[in-house]
Amino acid sequence: MLSTMKITEFLAATSSDAPVPGGGSVAALSAAIASSLAEMVANLTIGKKGYDEVQDEMKAISEKMSAYTPKFVDFIDKDATSFDDVMKAFKLPKETDEEKKTRTEAIQNGMKLAANVPLETAQASMEILGMIEAVVERGNSNAVTDGAVAAMMTRTAVLSALYNVKINLGSIKDAEYVEKAAAEVARIEKEVVEIEARILSKVKL
Repeated sequence: MLSTMKITEFLAATSSDAPVPGGGSVAALSAAIASSLAEMVANLTIGKKGYDEVQDEMKAISEKMSAYTPKFVDFIDKDATSFDDVMKAFKLPKETDEEKKTRTEAIQNGMKLAANVPLETAQASMEILGMIEAVVERGNSNAVTDGAVAAMMTRTAVLSALYNVKINLGSIKDAEYVEKAAAEVARIEKEVVEIEARILSKVKL
C-alpha cells in the first residue's frame, strides 16, 4: 500500500516509470498534509494564554482534522487502485462481440471510478477550508504561517485532484455524468481560489 510507505519510498515510487502513484495520489497526500498542519495550529492554541475564548472551537477543529487526515490518506491508495482497475479493463479480451461489450463497460465503469475518487478528494478538501480559515484568523498567531501553508496545500490538493477528474472525463461516454461532473469541477475550481485568497489576506506578517 502506498499509504504505508516511508516518505522516501513514496517519492522513489513517484519518480519511477510506474504510472502510480500519480497526480491523484499526490493530491490526496497534499490534503492530508494540509489537515495535519491545521490540526497542529489548533493544538498549539489549546491551553495557551490569551486564547481562552476559542478553546472549544480549537478543540473541535483538532478533533475534526484528526478524522480528515486518515480519510485523505485512504484516498492515496484509492486513487492508485482506481487506475489499476482501468488498466485491467483495457487488458480484457475483445475477440467476440460479447467480450467487446464487457470490456467497454468495464473500461467505462473504471473511468468513472477514476474520476470519482479525485472528485471526492477535492470535495473533502473543500470541507476543511473553513476550519483552516478559523485557525489562521483565531488560532495561535505564532503558527499563522503554518495555517497559511495548510490553506495553500489544500488549494493545491483541490486543483490537482480536479485535473485528474477532467482528464478522465474526456474518456467517459456518459454525457449526463460528464456534464454533471464538469459543472461540479468548475464550481469547486472557482470557489477554492477565492477562499484561499481570502484566507491568505488575513495573514499579517
